[in-house]
Amino acid sequence: MTLIGTLLTAMVVAREWERGTWEALMVTPVRIGEVLLGKVVPYFVLGMGGMALSTVMAVFLFGVPLRGSLAVLLAISALYMLTALGMGLLISSVARSQFVAGQISIIVAFLPAFILSGFIFDINSMPVVLQWLTHLIPARYFVSALQTLFLAGDVWLIILENGAMLCLMAAIFLTLTRLRTRKSLE
Repeated sequence: MTLIGTLLTAMVVAREWERGTWEALMVTPVRIGEVLLGKVVPYFVLGMGGMALSTVMAVFLFGVPLRGSLAVLLAISALYMLTALGMGLLISSVARSQFVAGQISIIVAFLPAFILSGFIFDINSMPVVLQWLTHLIPARYFVSALQTLFLAGDVWLIILENGAMLCLMAAIFLTLTRLRTRKSLE
């Protein structure tokens, strides 16, 4: 979900800048919010489809128990997907080339999500500085919610805390993207 949400979204707008089609979008009567929504929706659907496929494989192929609610899993996944999409759009508003957008996405989103989220390494076994740094990584909250939903069930305190952090991060990234992206040639 991180790769789809952040990397692909960052590269799609950067591709528009490289090919010169972003200028064509700016002269249309479509508002910038509608353009951004048009960029986000396909990747949101693609990311949620990947999550659904991963969940089906985990439960039916590997026998991982899903003790929590499927609706809560979908909601938490949607929040994380919005956060990842917001990061991707923000990166693409800064980077004007696909290469730069891809590199920033890998360094800022994918590697920290993979290494510092608690997915591979337990956060409590990390040095204290890295433990504090993990609070800036959206995947940390998603992994914590997933672990709770799959292994313990609907533990609302953990789910609501992680969901609130994902909401906050999504709002910050999407707001910064909206403020940064204008219909002008800067």
